[in-house]
Amino acid sequence: MAETTTLTARTRFLGYGACAVAGCLWGTGFYFGRLALNEMSVEHMVLYRFLFACVGLLPVALLNRVRFTGSEIRIILISSAFGIPIQFLIQFHGLEHTTVSHASLMVGAMPVLLGVAAAIFAGERLDRIGWAALVASTIGAALIVLGGHRGPATHGEPTLYGDLLVVLSLCTALSWILLSKKLMQTHSPVVVTAYSIVTGTIMLAVWILGPMLLNPWRAEKVAPPPFANVSTTAWVALAISGLACTATTTFLWNWGIHHVPASRAGVFLNIEPALGSYLGVKLLGEHLGPYAWVGGAFILGAAIVLTTRGHEPQPDMILE
Repeated sequence: MAETTTLTARTRFLGYGACAVAGCLWGTGFYFGRLALNEMSVEHMVLYRFLFACVGLLPVALLNRVRFTGSEIRIILISSAFGIPIQFLIQFHGLEHTTVSHASLMVGAMPVLLGVAAAIFAGERLDRIGWAALVASTIGAALIVLGGHRGPATHGEPTLYGDLLVVLSLCTALSWILLSKKLMQTHSPVVVTAYSIVTGTIMLAVWILGPMLLNPWRAEKVAPPPFANVSTTAWVALAISGLACTATTTFLWNWGIHHVPASRAGVFLNIEPALGSYLGVKLLGEHLGPYAWVGGAFILGAAIVLTTRGHEPQPDMILE
């Protein structure tokens, strides 16, 4: 019994740790995305990002061939569509019309959205302290962004349109998160991660490159993805975005929420706006004031509360 308890505690700790590392890596996504967007369109940037991600995950998919049922194939197709082309194209079109700091602030709403979705669709239960921690961590992310002093804008001003696009992308991400967790009831996180990203990248490539097949009959030709004129800085940013911010983070996140409730793991999504806003203010020449330090304390405190409490309800069947 003692050994089982120790194993459970260790697994829970590793699960939260995986979610925390994923949140840190995701926090750099907007920064590297902005570097690449300086030299190419949203569609081409997202395509290159996921092609790099497939470099790391395609061998995993080939080495872990599994049989999926008809219903599981439908779930993979739906979750991959929401999680890859739909979410990322909407999100980075939003980034085109707002700033890195504002985009990061919008992502701060994700843990509360995830907590609500997990409670409604996944049968998970959060008590008052759990909800308070989620709300506190979201307030902390907002304080970090609002605490930065905005200097002269180098990439345009934030707009309501851009901010709302980022929020819309978060709503599509909820479908990917909950459907992925449903698949992980019968398949390992690494298998779900690999097949989802590879499938989503194929959809993305068809959507972006497919129109080029009609070029012989078009008056205005569809331009191919840029290659020769892309700088080393952009290639490095794309490689990091794909291999670290996408492939590695998705696997870590899926492994983490496979071992801990998604509603509690959601607090670690606030690491993304915290770190993302920090990189954003650096990118825009801003600085962190006292509000930012208070916001960081809110996030850290919420993470400690959610991960050190003894009793955790186990999630029920998802999306039944």
